Amino acid sequence: MVKIGTTLSPVGKKALLCGSGELGKEVAIELQRYGVQVVALDRYENAPAMQVAHKSYVVSMLDGARLRAIIEAEKPDYIIPEIEAIATDTLLELEAEGYHVVPTAKATKLTMNREGIRRLVAEELGLPTSPYRFASTREEFAEAIEAIGMPCVVKPIMSSSGHGQSVVRSAADIDRAWENSQSGGRAGAGRVIVEGFVDFDYEITLLTVRHCGGTSFVEPIGHYQQDGDYRESWQPQPMTPSVREQAEAIARRVTDALGGWGLFGVELFIKGDKVIFSEVSPRPHDTGMVTMISQDLSEFALHVRAILGLPIPNIAFHGPSASRAVVVEGDTDRVVFGNLENVLSEPDTQMRIFGKPEVQGHRRLAVLLARAATVEEAREKTGRAYAKLQIDVLDRGAEK
Repeated sequence: MVKIGTTLSPVGKKALLCGSGELGKEVAIELQRYGVQVVALDRYENAPAMQVAHKSYVVSMLDGARLRAIIEAEKPDYIIPEIEAIATDTLLELEAEGYHVVPTAKATKLTMNREGIRRLVAEELGLPTSPYRFASTREEFAEAIEAIGMPCVVKPIMSSSGHGQSVVRSAADIDRAWENSQSGGRAGAGRVIVEGFVDFDYEITLLTVRHCGGTSFVEPIGHYQQDGDYRESWQPQPMTPSVREQAEAIARRVTDALGGWGLFGVELFIKGDKVIFSEVSPRPHDTGMVTMISQDLSEFALHVRAILGLPIPNIAFHGPSASRAVVVEGDTDRVVFGNLENVLSEPDTQMRIFGKPEVQGHRRLAVLLARAATVEEAREKTGRAYAKLQIDVLDRGAEK
C-alpha cells in the first residue's frame, strides 16, 4: 500500500534531486502534485528546479563526501539523479545502507558512464550497437580511430547535450576532436569512446516506463540534433510494426537489466528494418519534452508515478505533436523574451521558459510546443512560433 503523509511533516515523503535543470524542474513540480517535499541540488545557484523546490543546496555532486553529508542530513525517501556528473560510487554505498536511489544505484552508475552501458548492452546482452573502442590517452585515441575507421564519432564517456562530442571525417579533425573531448566532459578530461558512424535512416527516443504494473512504452519520438544537442522532437515517429516491435524488445531488455522503477529514455538508430542501440538515460529525456503537450501524462508525470509505486494503467495520446528548443547565444545574465502574444497566437501551442540564470556560450533556455493534425503540421507550427519569438540578449547587469 502506497502512503504519502502531510507535506513537511514527519509523516511526509521527501525526494532529493541530484540535478536541477529544466527536466528536474518538471519532476519537482510533479512530485509536489503528490505532496512530496523536494530538495534540489545543483552546482550553481537558482537552477530551474531550485526555484520551485522546498529547499536547495549548491554543491558539486562529484564531491562524494559533501553529497553524502547532505543526504545523511536530509534523509530523503527518494534520491533522484537528474544529471551525469554524480559521485555514483557514493550512491552505491548509500543504497547499500538502505537509501532508495532511482531507479537503482547500479543503473545510475552504468548509464552515467558510456563505457559501462555500452559494455552491458553489447557484451553482456549481445544487442546490436555501433562498433566502438575506448581510449584514455592521445595515443590510444589515435589507435582507436585507426581501428574503427573514419568517419567516426568521439564522445567523453561522461557528457550530455553534445558537450565534448565531435565527428572525425579526416586526419585533420583528430587533434581538434581530442581537445574537444577533454574539455567537454562532465567530469573534466578523461576517457572517451570512439564509435563507428552509423548510416541510419532516422533515430528515435523510446520512453520506457518500469512501474509496479510492468513496463509501458509511449509513442516513439523522432528528433533532430545539432552537434549532438537536441533541437527538435516530434511524436509519433512513423515506424513499421515490425521495427517498433524490435525497438520495444531492445528497450525492454536493456531496462530490465538496469532494474528499478522509473522512466528511461532509450535512444535507438533505425536503418531499414534493423534497430541499433545508441544510449539510455534512467530519467526523463530532453527530446521527451514533447510529451508535455502530446499526452495526458508527460514523461515527468510518468517518472514520478513509477517512482512512487503508483500504477500506470494507460497513457492517453492526444495527437501528433512537436517541440522546438530555444537556444540562446551570448554571455549574459539578462535575456528578455518578447512578442509572446504572437508566439502563442495559434491554437494548441505552448511555451516553457526554464528560468536559467545566465548564458555563457550557448544554452537552451526555453521550449516551444505544438499539437496539430499531423507531425509535419506540428513542426511547422513550432517553426512559426520560433520565427515570431523576439530574444533580446542584454549586457550583464543591464536594466530592462
